Amino acid sequence: MDREAAGRGCLEHLTDADLRVLAATAGLDTERAGELRGRPATVLELFDRPELFDQVYGQQPAGLVAVSPFVAFLVAVEQATREIATTAFVAERSAPRQRVPVFDAPRLREFLADPMRRLFLAELLTSFVRVASGRYWTRTARGWRSKRYSELDPVGLADMAEQSPPAYRPGRYRRLGDVALFLTGVFPDYTQLYAFGPFDAARLLRAAGLPADDSSGLVTSPPIALLEQLGQRWYRRALDLAPVTTTQLAVVSEVADRFTDARRILNHIADQYFCRIGNPWFGEAGA
Repeated sequence: MDREAAGRGCLEHLTDADLRVLAATAGLDTERAGELRGRPATVLELFDRPELFDQVYGQQPAGLVAVSPFVAFLVAVEQATREIATTAFVAERSAPRQRVPVFDAPRLREFLADPMRRLFLAELLTSFVRVASGRYWTRTARGWRSKRYSELDPVGLADMAEQSPPAYRPGRYRRLGDVALFLTGVFPDYTQLYAFGPFDAARLLRAAGLPADDSSGLVTSPPIALLEQLGQRWYRRALDLAPVTTTQLAVVSEVADRFTDARRILNHIADQYFCRIGNPWFGEAGA
């Protein structure tokens, strides 16, 4: 059931060109690649082919020209699943540009065993290829005031979430959880160097619904530790505020409980694969 659902979720992102690449890699008739839209479980199986990873992330990744970012990300997640299945440890970022081995591979293997969680990670990465930014209006003591926001600025995004109408808040808090996971997973060095000041940290903790007496120690925590706690809380707050629990939100609940596992998997993917091809999807986090 999960494989069928995950396959259908994949198909929502795939272009006709993506299907032709999948068919060609598997030796299928590319002229009939469109028929794969009626075979979601088969589509998921096609992603678990080492030769597809070689095409996208090889020395001369011609596949990047022909596939969408979603395909490139799901291919990376599937490769990580294969690699972590046979390793005893993964590298943990202990400090900027420093790594230590962490022997939690069995936990990561169990996390990746669920195809819906693998789909979640690929969709998360895809959602940051184009980062939303703009302005919103907020009421102050001096009247209405325009403020800027960016999805990669947790402080501004949290402020906007607090000011949003109730109907929009589940989505806003879900996105805050996504931002925390993306920054700590893909840009951990930047995240560790970008220390929130006590005032901003307190605002973020308030936006996560943490009472002051529960959060005083977190205000001075290292940025990754702080964002891990915030990301979990923001995901759970989105779940609490959502009028119904969808299949996608059920996966969000699982990721909230295993935020560190998801972060370490993304660390592995960013370190091992994105650097091979110059990371063409994301700019510098602080740019």
